Amino acid sequence: MSDVVTQVLAGLEETSQWQEVLYEDLHQHPELSFNEERTRGIITQRLDAMGYQTQQIGGGVVGVLGNGPGETVLARADIDALPVTEDTGLAYASTTEGVMHACGHDTHIVCALGAAELLAQTREAWSGTYVALFQPAEEVGAGARSMVDDGLTSKVPTPTVCVAQHVLGAPVSGHVATAVGPVLSAANSLRITVHGKGSHGSMPHLSIDPVVLASSIVTRLQTIVSRVLAPDEFGVVTVGSLQAGAPANIIPDEAVLLVNIRAYDQGVQTRIIEAIKRIVRGECAASGSPREPEFEDYESYPLTTNDAAVTETVTAAFRRHFGAERVEQMTPATASEDFSVIPDAFGVPYTYWGNGGFLPGRDVVGNHNPGFAPDPQPTLRTGTEALVVAALAYLSDETTG
Repeated sequence: MSDVVTQVLAGLEETSQWQEVLYEDLHQHPELSFNEERTRGIITQRLDAMGYQTQQIGGGVVGVLGNGPGETVLARADIDALPVTEDTGLAYASTTEGVMHACGHDTHIVCALGAAELLAQTREAWSGTYVALFQPAEEVGAGARSMVDDGLTSKVPTPTVCVAQHVLGAPVSGHVATAVGPVLSAANSLRITVHGKGSHGSMPHLSIDPVVLASSIVTRLQTIVSRVLAPDEFGVVTVGSLQAGAPANIIPDEAVLLVNIRAYDQGVQTRIIEAIKRIVRGECAASGSPREPEFEDYESYPLTTNDAAVTETVTAAFRRHFGAERVEQMTPATASEDFSVIPDAFGVPYTYWGNGGFLPGRDVVGNHNPGFAPDPQPTLRTGTEALVVAALAYLSDETTG
């Protein structure tokens, strides 16, 4: 471990004392996307007390700590919860009915505030600018864009690099995982409305049945991955919802399908969407649909693909600090994120890594599950250290060599 990292992390034991208390408090009081008012207030108050210049931008909070000449590092943490009813049995379980931190964003907040405090307390050890960004509404894929649309890039210093982490079921708690290139898939959700002609259930010959039409579409969409994509190309097409009609004896006028698409390549993602539209239009034509189908891309996430140089720099710093045995290769996941909207808006590179959330021997419960309950330690400690080490890879001449 370098002298600079040692110096900055010297206060970690003291910081850890309030981190667990805050973590339990945030877990008990989750807030849904774009409604993170209490959470935002806590973050702002703590950053102000640390000496950061804070702003509320696009529903989020940004704290800037200028500390002389040098590089600028932006570290992002997401802050929203999910509409999930908690079933963890924790003493500090959610007190908000039907809402919980089922994806570890409470962990992200606490780690980011801990790193912000440690850097603020040791300004003599490093030089540059540290930007602590707390983003709303990641769960609906709109929070990063909201901050950018509210003038983020003109309101804070342009970073040299951006970094972010996520608590995950793998690796184990106390370990981190990094990878160059795609680590999270691009994702789009389409709302597709197809039109038919209603009739009495006893007179199907007078109808154009949108239920049958939609069913044919669902079946045909399953051929995209197996017949449109090459065998070495990855893609997922999921019809998560098909809604049409209500009574059994009425053939409705329309059907609505909700389709989710994911890929590790933006070109592949585009081809999948084009194939979906082609199949839907073809099936509508074959059924004699009286109107053209309607397509609404109502939720989208960009591809998260880690810059090689930044990832290699941060990974090397992790290995020096944690030891090679605690730094693993991150396996790309088909989950999605909107983090990359922020560095892309600035036009700067980024890296995104995994922070292990479950101790060895524990049953791993996946993100978004009602039973998702990471182990506070060493998860909080490791996540805090990782953010500090990644930042100092750019803010310390000693660390960069």
